[in-house]
Amino acid sequence: AGTAEILQIARACDRHGFFYLAVSDHVAVPRAAAATMSTVWYDTVATLGFLAAATERVRLLSYVWVLPYRHPLASAKAFATLDALSGGRVIVGVGAGHLEAEFDLLGVPFAGRGRRLDEAIDLLALALEEEYPVFDGPTWPVRDMGQRPRPVQTPRPPIWVGGSTEAALRRAAERGDGWLPQGVPEMGMERAIAFLREHRARCRGDAPIEIGMNSPFLYVGTPPFAVPAGTLSGAPQAMAEQLRQRRRLGVSHMGVRFRSRSCAELLEQIEAFGTEVAPHLDG
Repeated sequence: AGTAEILQIARACDRHGFFYLAVSDHVAVPRAAAATMSTVWYDTVATLGFLAAATERVRLLSYVWVLPYRHPLASAKAFATLDALSGGRVIVGVGAGHLEAEFDLLGVPFAGRGRRLDEAIDLLALALEEEYPVFDGPTWPVRDMGQRPRPVQTPRPPIWVGGSTEAALRRAAERGDGWLPQGVPEMGMERAIAFLREHRARCRGDAPIEIGMNSPFLYVGTPPFAVPAGTLSGAPQAMAEQLRQRRRLGVSHMGVRFRSRSCAELLEQIEAFGTEVAPHLDG
């Protein structure tokens, strides 16, 4: 995909009522991992800003922004600006990161990244709420430093915590407005959601939390080509029923992925999902 394809896909999602567009975060991928990961990773905030100008309604999600790579005020500046420019459509998805070589490149310790992520989330949330945050954390103490523009959303854009480990679940329950799993946790989704809700209740009372999940790969209708095992396809109503089963577990939103052989075919699938499957998801 290039610029033209990205724009077409984003506008199709916007037009057909999709909840969010998501962009991931990598600065540089080590050669040893490039064969499986590729080195094509569009800058998160630059790309979401580009897409914000090309769309009207769809939310703009970082899935996920590796918060320990940067000073939290640098992240707050980027996402507050994006929220202001997009009219309040930002969702800040954050995570700990996993590429040790990338941490080394950026001069950031890989060890202890979970602890720094906790601190960074706290400061990020405060900076998105207050122009002059006062924060006494061990890594990033802040005082008498103000930031504008302010976000449109009040009290601030939501922060969703990514990851599928027990530590990530605890972090989402304690600090997040939502949870973005990176694959199904080892304990399974049902147990993970129960664990998340129980820990949330202990530390945050009845504060609500958004629970995400990625769908299986989808093809609306009968695929005209061989699709890998595990692809969900078929009639729209039957597909919708399969997806509704995830909602019964407590999932409130899903990242959907489509099998396709070209941008044109992907656009057809986006339209088919929006017009034929989505209307059955509330049933």
